[in-house]
Amino acid sequence: MKKSYLFFLACLFLGLDTNVYAIDVNTFRYQGPYAVYRPLMLDSIDINAEKFSDESLLKTSLMVQANDESKVYTGKQAPTSTDAYALHLLKFNFRSRGYVKGQISVTGLKSYEVTIDGQSAQGEQTFLPGTHLVTIKYMSRKGRREALKVSVKADKESLLSVDADAERSYSLGDVLDGKRFSGVSLSHDGRYQITSYRITEPEEESYFVWRLTEVATGKLIIESLSTLKWVPGRNAYYVEESLKDGVRLTMTDIETGQQRVLATRLPIGASFMISPTLKDIIVSNVQQGPAEHKDIYQIVEPDDRQPGWRDRKSLGTYKVETGILQPLTFGFHNVVVQDISTDGRYLLIMTSRSRLTKRPTTLYSLIRIDLQEMKSETLVADDGFIADAKFSPDGRSLVVKGSPESFGGVGKNVPEGRIPSMYDYQLYTLDIATRHVMPLTRSFNPSIAQYEWSRADGQIYFSALDKDYCRLFRLSPADGKIVRIDVPEDMVTEFSLANQSDRMAWCGMSASNSDRLYLLNTKSGQSELVEDLSRDILKGVKLGKCEAWDFVNSRGDTISGRFYLPADFNPAKKYPLIVNYYGGCSPTSRNFESRYPQHLYAAMGYVVYVINPSGAAGFGQEFASRHVATAGQGVAEDIIEGTRKFCEVHPYINTQKIGCIGASYGGFMTQYLQTRTDLFAAAISHAGISDHTSYWGEGYWGYSYSEVSMGDRYPWSDRKLYVNQSPLFNADKIHTPLLFLHGSADHNVPLGESIQMFNALKLLGRPTAFVVVDGQDHHILDYKKRVKWQNTIFAWFAKYLQDDSAWWDSLYPKVAIDE
Repeated sequence: MKKSYLFFLACLFLGLDTNVYAIDVNTFRYQGPYAVYRPLMLDSIDINAEKFSDESLLKTSLMVQANDESKVYTGKQAPTSTDAYALHLLKFNFRSRGYVKGQISVTGLKSYEVTIDGQSAQGEQTFLPGTHLVTIKYMSRKGRREALKVSVKADKESLLSVDADAERSYSLGDVLDGKRFSGVSLSHDGRYQITSYRITEPEEESYFVWRLTEVATGKLIIESLSTLKWVPGRNAYYVEESLKDGVRLTMTDIETGQQRVLATRLPIGASFMISPTLKDIIVSNVQQGPAEHKDIYQIVEPDDRQPGWRDRKSLGTYKVETGILQPLTFGFHNVVVQDISTDGRYLLIMTSRSRLTKRPTTLYSLIRIDLQEMKSETLVADDGFIADAKFSPDGRSLVVKGSPESFGGVGKNVPEGRIPSMYDYQLYTLDIATRHVMPLTRSFNPSIAQYEWSRADGQIYFSALDKDYCRLFRLSPADGKIVRIDVPEDMVTEFSLANQSDRMAWCGMSASNSDRLYLLNTKSGQSELVEDLSRDILKGVKLGKCEAWDFVNSRGDTISGRFYLPADFNPAKKYPLIVNYYGGCSPTSRNFESRYPQHLYAAMGYVVYVINPSGAAGFGQEFASRHVATAGQGVAEDIIEGTRKFCEVHPYINTQKIGCIGASYGGFMTQYLQTRTDLFAAAISHAGISDHTSYWGEGYWGYSYSEVSMGDRYPWSDRKLYVNQSPLFNADKIHTPLLFLHGSADHNVPLGESIQMFNALKLLGRPTAFVVVDGQDHHILDYKKRVKWQNTIFAWFAKYLQDDSAWWDSLYPKVAIDE
């Protein structure tokens, strides 16, 4: 592509800086011609007394799909047609590697319009980083030849490139928009499948769609905007309808299409579980607690600040034959349904109560209810470390998920005196008759995610965080043997077993692709691709490489990580580096889409290094226990050492341009790192903890999360841990430009955690900025606010890692204040 300087007058016309550059476009993707005709002239004027103009034919709508066949066109004359009038499309891509101002210049054509990414583009435009599609729609007339000259004019020469190829770089729209799986569920015999999707249109809120299909043929049975759920043990589904007098449940038989109303006038807002016998419907209803005066009110417990904390769930049974709904449980403790036995006789529930004076401060009990005799027995009493449980296929045992300290620590496998991480989940079996507990994963490093006890083959299938992967496993309850099932994705996000067949449906993604749906044969272990949403999401997108990179730290530990390269990576160049981490109790997994989409940073010209330092679950109990009572010690050293070693062995990194970013505990880690090193040229803390003492008391889950991160230590018992390890009390050591991002309605990490640290850095005269996202909680979910929040991150890094403040200045113009 030819590049040339423009004259001074052209610069003035554009309204740009006098240093304006132009890239001539000579090659296009061409579609056309599309013949158009003058309308039949019934009158000489229209209703507004306007005469017809041939130029109005340019406005004719063309229903041309982006993937319709096109051909390459190169020339200085615009393609024409033998038709009296015809429309033509010329397309090309240009890529902006930063925030650029410019315009598309078209000369020679008489009747045309230009769009960029589908939006009308006249005069000066702002080009955000990414690949932009330019479409020139023009009208030709028979016998008229027109010259064609197109150029992209901009104020930054080095940040633009033009390509007639349809391939494009990864964009924020690719992260936010499109269709994703939100759930999958097989029928009892595996013949049918319900798949739910979350669909997001550009700049719109998401909505959900449910599809029921035949597994063998893929035939669509029904598609619905209402939730579809299986009736246990039958090839039938039911839907919930909220009517004036309550909720109605209607069952539809797939084979016959026959419908049957199962229940009417059920409580609105309740949830339901249908018994396998179809005789009972378990109703989980919410009872509102006593209300305080809205203006002046008492808080009776720390958690009483949370909306709805005083409300309690209780259970009822609805008899399908008689239509009678009666209470099943009574009391003021929360009751949550866990499972129902295969024969429908027993219901497993969990109750909870608080005990604030000792860790753990919330205790859970598992209770089995005999629905025939209306009797109950407590199977597990006041264990604060269990999470949930399910029946075995024969109903004689339970499989329980919990932390290593469950059941008196029978599953604990850490050095003496060390407290395990409460988020390093294990599996146990409990024999109901003898109450004998068997720890199944005590010496198994991955941390349990989802699990199911198969009624078809008696094996326990589960997914587990295995370092930065989420893998699929099969466990034999008879001998405790665990086998990994090889699957073609890095992350198993959900799975569903059929009760009476060897089929499993599962969803997954990898570090370099989005959602895919598979069908797995549990006997052979082979997976078959059923639906590839990633193919549509990434159509035409060019991604850079993602590669694993581990290192051995100075303590002799292998620290896991991976890195991402730009799609047009050139090892001879120097690239700025962004380091991403969590640093808390969970790994930074290989999810393709996240609030910090690594491939998107790479598309903007960065190398991205993701590290999983000491303390993350999925690496074994000992490794995970390093999160407890350390408040960043060891974790920060891993990140600093890993970053330095990464730069040493990758000479294409510009070591003077390294940025770092993290959220929540990772936001704390961002702040803490800056008190320990001047390695970073820019840092971003989203919803980060700046003072462990204030977070402990103010966050909705501050004191309870501290049971995980601080163990048995409290602000009054360990000043060194809570005060000395808090960034706020070390603010004077920070010199890195540090951006604070926070939702104003964050109930997990209160807004004040960013406020007080920002105030400290301003008083110290250090480079900092503070951006609040109004009305958002711990995650930024509102579509438009998410876009600006993401752009704020990109602009901050561009300012300090790419020496380009234009984007930041456009988002946050300087405010005149008193010095």
